[in-house]
Amino acid sequence: MEAGARIAQLREELHAHNHRYYVMAEPVISDREFDALLDELAKLEEAHPEFADPTSPTKRVGGDLTDKFEKVAHKSPMLSLSNSYNAEEVAQWAERVQAGLPDEEVEFVVELKYDGVAISVWYEDQAMVKALTRGDGTTGEDVRANVATIKTLPLRLNPGAPNPLEIRGEIFFPWPGFEALNESRREAGEPEFANPRNTAAGTLKLQDSAVVATRPLDCMVYNIDAETMTAMGIASHSEAVREAAKWGFKTPQGRSLEVVTSVEAIMDAVAHWEEARHDLDFAIDGLVIKVNRYDHQKRLGMTAKSPRWALAYKFETERVSTTLKGVKYQVGRTGAVTPVADLEPVLLGGTTVKNASLHNADQMAKLDLREGDAVLVEKGGEIIPKIVGVDRNASSAGDLFSQAIAFPGTCPECDTPLIRKEGEAQHYCPNSATCPAQVRGRINHFISRKAMNVDGLGKETVTQLVEAGLIRDVADLYRLTAEELLPLERMAQKSVDNLLHGLETSKSVPFERVLFGLGIRHVGETVAKNLAKSLKSMDAFKSVSVEDLMALEEIGPIVAESVASHFQDATFLAVVQRLQEAGLQMEVVLEEPLGTALEGEVVVVSGVFETMSRDEAKAAVTNHGGRLVGSISSKTTLVLAGDKMGPSKLQKAEKLGIPLMDEAAFLTRIGGQ
Repeated sequence: MEAGARIAQLREELHAHNHRYYVMAEPVISDREFDALLDELAKLEEAHPEFADPTSPTKRVGGDLTDKFEKVAHKSPMLSLSNSYNAEEVAQWAERVQAGLPDEEVEFVVELKYDGVAISVWYEDQAMVKALTRGDGTTGEDVRANVATIKTLPLRLNPGAPNPLEIRGEIFFPWPGFEALNESRREAGEPEFANPRNTAAGTLKLQDSAVVATRPLDCMVYNIDAETMTAMGIASHSEAVREAAKWGFKTPQGRSLEVVTSVEAIMDAVAHWEEARHDLDFAIDGLVIKVNRYDHQKRLGMTAKSPRWALAYKFETERVSTTLKGVKYQVGRTGAVTPVADLEPVLLGGTTVKNASLHNADQMAKLDLREGDAVLVEKGGEIIPKIVGVDRNASSAGDLFSQAIAFPGTCPECDTPLIRKEGEAQHYCPNSATCPAQVRGRINHFISRKAMNVDGLGKETVTQLVEAGLIRDVADLYRLTAEELLPLERMAQKSVDNLLHGLETSKSVPFERVLFGLGIRHVGETVAKNLAKSLKSMDAFKSVSVEDLMALEEIGPIVAESVASHFQDATFLAVVQRLQEAGLQMEVVLEEPLGTALEGEVVVVSGVFETMSRDEAKAAVTNHGGRLVGSISSKTTLVLAGDKMGPSKLQKAEKLGIPLMDEAAFLTRIGGQ
């Protein structure tokens, strides 16, 4: 079979398998078989760029970069809905609907109100061409490159879909993925995201779609253009949603899309979802009630701000009262001290809550907490419960004349006086060398799955080794011996063998994960990969400046200053040196370059290219000896300039006299060696 035909066949099969796996949850092949097909397609596409297709399944990993998002006018306004909070308001709305449709039997559709970000996705010739945010309701930003990474949204529609097509839906961050993201941020010493909704919104605005692809966003379709559906002979919203499922979209099922004919039935659905929402793996903040038939919607029309045929029923933010038993203080691996309220257990949001975040000393002072206070705890869209107030009138409230709980002046783990940096809300323990909590935290981060992934070594064993005085830093792990370990409690020969084998195996972990494992503040998994890819070796970090770091892809001043300060710290450098002596990977294992046409060049890639993606252009630079940087500076020697290159970059290149090379000249240069 010729390459073009095989590429087309693979794309069709993979689109179908993606739909079965992510939308229908009914896979018919194993992950290994899927990966083999995807790998075959990627290799064929690389060998035959003439068959490039932006809707290929291989494009799900992202990689496009943008300096800004294009603003595009909506085909019809994306209006907000009127809100209601009780049965009386729903009944009044239903009466107005019935008054607008006299002598008609009205059907209502009750849907979930997903707690995410509204999106309008446009398809032409069955291919995704735009994805617009709500914006101001009349104009949105085209974030297609990021939306294309969402596996529950088809890049190409199934046969039978109308052409063109606009659908609207909600992009949201499911709880399991959100929790995993926050866990990785905790391991990196980065602040956790507050809730899935804000995180989904922020993710869609990221400039690197490769980062977006690592976050498991989801999308549920809730609206299809009524005129398009009517022209197809589809008379109602519920029918249209069912039809959209045939085209490849993820749509509401069961009671998530319920057709009813009375206010009583609407409120029955409300009562059901007040409880059942706790069983969902994503957040909802209410229900949406719509008039089902399109002809009825058209007759009811719109107000200036919202459709008359739809209403949002908002759930009340969940809040309970319980007793504050006291405040505990957690010391993280970066030395940050976080206060946590110790509560009498109480049921909230379907789970039993025993602790609640107090964030920092300022928040504690604002609440003016005392032991025995009756505190009000909310969850709402937050994954971590928080105290929002104190009920001073409750019988369980603490004595108003007693001493308010004060934030400690010394570290609760090592008694070192705490410091608070200017402009920061948190207090820190500066005793990074010997504070037991920081030592344990750094080692636990180092051995974690996304870093060194040391089998046979868990948090309890780390605590045991620290308390026994056998390890004080991560480098000490590689000096452990069986003779030291066997006398310890719960350390039989098999456990010791597993631990030592796990440490030995970890010596082959790639450099970027070693860098991540070192626990440099603000350097998460993705930043570590970018830094390793740019600087190539640990030795290069020892002489790099803040300015050099800020010139790299996606590295801002906070990250740059943190990295540079770590590599100027004698204690940190000593640990790195001992890890190097232990045999860990301290440089990127480079593939053999394809050529040297760009050797010595420091290159910025900007704009859009006809024959290659931005990632392919960057790979071509490094494969032919060039060094990639993210921003133009006096050290830049060449700018590979595609279409839509940002005007600020163009002006800076011209001001500094840096030559621009277009796509054709670039391909000639790397192909002519």
